[in-house]
Amino acid sequence: MSAGQMPPWLQEQIMKMQQSQQSLQSVMQQKQHLEIENAETGKALEELRKVADGDSVFKQAGTVLIKSKKQELIDELEERVELTKTRATVLEKQETRLKETLKEQEAKITEQMKGGPAGAPPPNAPPVEDNPRK
Repeated sequence: MSAGQMPPWLQEQIMKMQQSQQSLQSVMQQKQHLEIENAETGKALEELRKVADGDSVFKQAGTVLIKSKKQELIDELEERVELTKTRATVLEKQETRLKETLKEQEAKITEQMKGGPAGAPPPNAPPVEDNPRK
């Protein structure tokens, strides 16, 4: 069956699956960025804890360095670590949900192409409209 002969219901199902794949890819990229951010923050915390309490420490604000207190920076970085952990948990749940959705969509498309369950339109059926009123 070529793309020109593909029934509208199948095209719609494939488009939905492609959207789910794109969403999954986006979530995975966000997770990767969070992991990098978390590693960088952890390294900064580690180095900051090595600094003596009386030594000068600075934080970056854009292109400027601002003198800060060691404990304030430690608190900020620890808060950032907690925030990234929370965001990572949310993204993990989204990733799991999207993977399940993709499996279901793939199974549905496969069933429909084989002339699957009673609710699925046969391969040569005209498209079913969502709103029967015109």
